[in-house]
Amino acid sequence: MSSIELTPSQKTILTALVNLHRETEDAVKGEDIAQEVDRNPGTIRNQMQSLKALQLVEGVPGPKGGYKPTATAFEALDIHQLDSAAQVPLTHNGEPVEDGNVEEIDLTSVHHPELCRAEIHLRGSARNIHEGDDITVGPTPLSKLVVEGVVDGKDDTRNIVILKITGMQAPTEDPEH
Repeated sequence: MSSIELTPSQKTILTALVNLHRETEDAVKGEDIAQEVDRNPGTIRNQMQSLKALQLVEGVPGPKGGYKPTATAFEALDIHQLDSAAQVPLTHNGEPVEDGNVEEIDLTSVHHPELCRAEIHLRGSARNIHEGDDITVGPTPLSKLVVEGVVDGKDDTRNIVILKITGMQAPTEDPEH
């Protein structure tokens, strides 16, 4: 399938729909999406028509209706659907983030400690995380890596938080041979 080029607005709205849908597994009302992305509900309805035409969204009629992302929506956003993703804890300013999970940690510039950054790809919204906030990620399932840092930037459209790393630790074990 050819990749679908989305406008930044479409990408933001579709990402919000996917995040809200993952929380409830039900149809998501346009008003809920509008609140999540801080836009007018009319704007959301208009954008949903174009996303329906691209077959990224399906409408669900009725009082419990709203919108659901299609499998193509996950592909367009390059999000992998997992039946049971491993839980990688996330702590924001000392409080556990209950509805968030870490999908990926990308480390950059590890050979320059003063420039060391981590891109944290979240499953769930990054809207309540702001520059200067303290974030702790982990332990990861296999290596038990824990990454601590201060938010240096973020991309709400792709649910990415950029951390200036203040600490990283993974347990060391003696080989069993």
